[in-house]
Amino acid sequence: MSILKGLYKSLHPLLLVWLGLILSSQSPSNREYQVKAVFLFNFTQFVEWPDNVFQTGQTPIEIGILGQDPFGSYLDQTIAGEKANGHSLIVRRYRNIDEIRTCHILFISKSEANDMGPILSGLKGRNILTVSDAGNFIQEGGMVKFITVNNKIKLQINPEAVKNAGLTISSKLLTLAEIVSPK
Repeated sequence: MSILKGLYKSLHPLLLVWLGLILSSQSPSNREYQVKAVFLFNFTQFVEWPDNVFQTGQTPIEIGILGQDPFGSYLDQTIAGEKANGHSLIVRRYRNIDEIRTCHILFISKSEANDMGPILSGLKGRNILTVSDAGNFIQEGGMVKFITVNNKIKLQINPEAVKNAGLTISSKLLTLAEIVSPK
């Protein structure tokens, strides 16, 4: 996994093809969420949060999972021992948004699809990058959606929602994504 993290840091599209070949012996669901775990890690490198979000220079970047965890140990393994802009990385799992205190990237599981509108409304005004692969995520005001096109994981980004959360996404990441609006 550490080899994949290192290669993915560049976010080069050709690496997606290479990763697909390496992971071809695994089940489709395992491959899919391993790739998504690497993307979540890379988001820590290509998203900027306001300075006041971090209490100190040692405050970790928290990647949260809301709802059923589709990653298993992949996400934990992907971020183990890694840092982004001097911050260590941690994963936390949540059953509901009331449990979320400090979170920087929140993956909202498909298990929460029926409550997506209220969840995203409850997160408004917070500097949290919201990410999901649920069907109506962008239309409800989500920021980054994983989609599958021709058996490849791609990104849709809603820049308006990102801006409203006070976040900045690197142009390197934006060039890999389809820019969409919830309207």
